[in-house]
Amino acid sequence: MSACIWYISKYAAPPPYGRVGRRPFYLMREMARLGHRAVIVTSDSNHLASAPDFKGSHLRTHVDGVDVCWVRTFKYQRANSWRRVVSWLDFEWKVARLPTDGLPPPDAIIVSSLSLLTIFSGLLLKRRYGCRLVFEVRDIWPLTIIEEGGFSPRNPGVMVLRWIEKMAYQRADLVVGTMPNLKQHVDESLGDRHAPVACIPFGVDPDMTEKAEPLPAEWIAQHVPQGKLIVCHAGTIGVTNALEVLFDCARSMKGVPDVHFLIVGEGALKPKFEAECADLPNVTFTGSVPMSQVQSVLALSDLLYFSVKPSRVWKYGMSLNKVIDYMLAGKLIIASYAGHPTMVDEAGSGVSVPPGDAVALKSEILRLAALPPAEREAMGRTGRDWILRHRDYRTLAENYLRLALPDQISA
Repeated sequence: MSACIWYISKYAAPPPYGRVGRRPFYLMREMARLGHRAVIVTSDSNHLASAPDFKGSHLRTHVDGVDVCWVRTFKYQRANSWRRVVSWLDFEWKVARLPTDGLPPPDAIIVSSLSLLTIFSGLLLKRRYGCRLVFEVRDIWPLTIIEEGGFSPRNPGVMVLRWIEKMAYQRADLVVGTMPNLKQHVDESLGDRHAPVACIPFGVDPDMTEKAEPLPAEWIAQHVPQGKLIVCHAGTIGVTNALEVLFDCARSMKGVPDVHFLIVGEGALKPKFEAECADLPNVTFTGSVPMSQVQSVLALSDLLYFSVKPSRVWKYGMSLNKVIDYMLAGKLIIASYAGHPTMVDEAGSGVSVPPGDAVALKSEILRLAALPPAEREAMGRTGRDWILRHRDYRTLAENYLRLALPDQISA
């Protein structure tokens, strides 16, 4: 039976407007391909993506079978700006007044954080249409800003967000987390007084499964030394990426001639780290590369690294896009991470050391460097095979539909 699903997220970004925020589009595109009507409501104000240029309060487009409604929203540039909160409020105000002429009535509405405020739009529309409401959690707020932002649990803003979070868990028909162990967090918050909780993780970006665009020969010659084991971090260079331990490790391995650290990306802390590592011949910063070339960069590497800060958040699981990219590259992964088992653990395609422990990281890099290259490559291929088998968006969309509309969509 055909159904109509609306997905409301301020930070959904269909191609070609940004790499971050594509998950909603890929899920909804697969739902459309399964014969359902798929509608995305998003904002033209996103510090990690772009948007089409338009006049008026909103713009409707049709992208690969998905109806996309762009809402003109108050603009901001920095994630930690007060203007971002104003933009959240403006988005909900505009969504509540969005002209719906021509849009099919929804059978289910998915409201996705961030921001948490979108639950209010979801509740309003649920009442208007009598449909089911799914509250999707991509970041556990306010716990994330308590653990990683240093906010006090007694901060008035945090207390308001906590109230909204609990209310959403109770009043939605279904709670979906991108992290695998969200149910434990919800149970700890409310006991059994909440909606059912399920997990629909991030999936494989179909654009990334195509042949990667090759890197210029000059770029490779300038940044990738030959005959060395390359440890690569690709992605944002910011506070939450916890890269201090990687650079401490690189300094301690300054005298190890066969290992080189390749840092690909941009971010607020890049100038600081570049200055601190200026005397290290075993560290190279390249800046960012086009999305189409990311897999080509990873293919030149031997170990792919990511790190997180110690946090209670990880007890409930991890949902980093970076892990998808890394596993798809078919390379062995090493992480400074402690928490609920990840996809890397499930696939057996990588190892972890305690976050913040540069000594343990050095020891593990040296151990992996001593393995025969064929053994490292086999572990990496295991990860690629696993991610393609278990995380394609077609399967995730089918699972999502069955959870969101259990009485309409058969197994």
